[in-house]
Amino acid sequence: MAFGSLEADDDNAPLAEINMVPLIDVMLVLLIIFMVTAPLMTHAVKVDLPQASSQLNVTKPDQVALSIDKDGHTFWNEQEVDATTLSARMQEAATKTPQPELHIRADRVTPYEHVAQAMSEAARAGLSKIGFVTDPTVKP
Repeated sequence: MAFGSLEADDDNAPLAEINMVPLIDVMLVLLIIFMVTAPLMTHAVKVDLPQASSQLNVTKPDQVALSIDKDGHTFWNEQEVDATTLSARMQEAATKTPQPELHIRADRVTPYEHVAQAMSEAARAGLSKIGFVTDPTVKP
């Protein structure tokens, strides 16, 4: 700490130390203010709420299994469908609430073109929940 002295040898030299006393005073005042106001913030009105027992009603959307074999044949929930029937069923599924999830199962050797066409048709119909089903136990 720099204290003033009565000696005349160093009168014009500036004080290079920060005076911490005012900062500590401000900190202690803020501490006291927060200690006084903190209990006031937790004050709440006591209300006797009614008790009710209910189950959360979550409706699970249906799942549609779209299978594509290596020859390009398409199956909607294990029933073979042609392109027009597939399009009609996808549009019908897109209008349901909640919208069903479309699970695409494709053969390992199925050309990507068939899978891409099915995904494009689903997007065009308005199906937004599309997933791929794989078998993690099968190794190439």
